[in-house]
Amino acid sequence: MDISLSSFENIKTNGLKINYYFICKRKLWLFDRKITMEDKSDKILIGKILHQDSYKKEKNKEVIIDNLISIDIIDNINIREVKSSSKMEEADKIQILYYLYYLKQLGVVRKGIINYPKEKKREFIDLKPEDEIKIKDILIDIKNILSQNKPFPVINKPYCKKCAYFEFCYG
Repeated sequence: MDISLSSFENIKTNGLKINYYFICKRKLWLFDRKITMEDKSDKILIGKILHQDSYKKEKNKEVIIDNLISIDIIDNINIREVKSSSKMEEADKIQILYYLYYLKQLGVVRKGIINYPKEKKREFIDLKPEDEIKIKDILIDIKNILSQNKPFPVINKPYCKKCAYFEFCYG
């Protein structure tokens, strides 16, 4: 299935899929087919606890939009994502850029911040025109990946050993 030029409505996706696109296209494909392993992962559990325990005073936490994206914290100026580690910084940045792009399609303009509380680190993100082009290209590529009949091969990266899908891929 080749998708060349589509409207946002036809290519928008779940925010986690944007993140998985940069981490592992196999994981993206499996997750799309409801083959999920996250509920068995200690790393995912630690991340959920971090989300619950961080920024307790914030009013607008875990804001879900269109049943597709879940923004950790939103206010009148920023959206913020809380991550347990900056090891997947590129995937984190693209995910928040996607949220900014998604909101812009709804007529809402914000800036972004990625918070890494364990590292006491923040990254400030602005959506630029070149980011919008990149996001559109990624969305089209995700549609193409998800239309495939079988998953991508195992990628064999160092972080695979800590992945929730490790047993599935290597077991």
